[in-house]
Amino acid sequence: MTTKAAPPEAAPVPDDHTPEQILADHAVVLFDGVCNLCNSSVNFLIDRDPAGYFKFAALQSDEAVPFLMAFAIPEDYLDSIILLEGKRWYGHSDAPLQIARKMPGAWPLLYGFKVFPRFLRDAVYNGIARNRYRWFGKRDTCRIPTPDLRARFL
Repeated sequence: MTTKAAPPEAAPVPDDHTPEQILADHAVVLFDGVCNLCNSSVNFLIDRDPAGYFKFAALQSDEAVPFLMAFAIPEDYLDSIILLEGKRWYGHSDAPLQIARKMPGAWPLLYGFKVFPRFLRDAVYNGIARNRYRWFGKRDTCRIPTPDLRARFL
């Protein structure tokens, strides 16, 4: 008679990799991993964030799931870049404005667009989001970071 071995238990997630631990020291940007505009935006942020305050993950990745769950954001929410900072999350036009606010140099001046009503800002944002694949193109797969940039991604 053969006995079946018990299935292995899942390895525990190291404490420094939980959403709470990561968000204690960093903001997390979740983006559409197949969108060329989104990937270019991530490159732009990486180039201008030498301190590494922002961490990144594609919305379609397994790494994004614990963050989406922690903030009760639907897993199929691909219409917006998402910024997670502390215990708050920002989507649509609020996300890029909050990101600009944390950037070095003159970029925080863009936060001044916050004076426009959200419905106007979101209308512009949603128009770009709706047409992003047509205007900027789409990849077949999500971005895979180079070894040099791996530490910036979840």
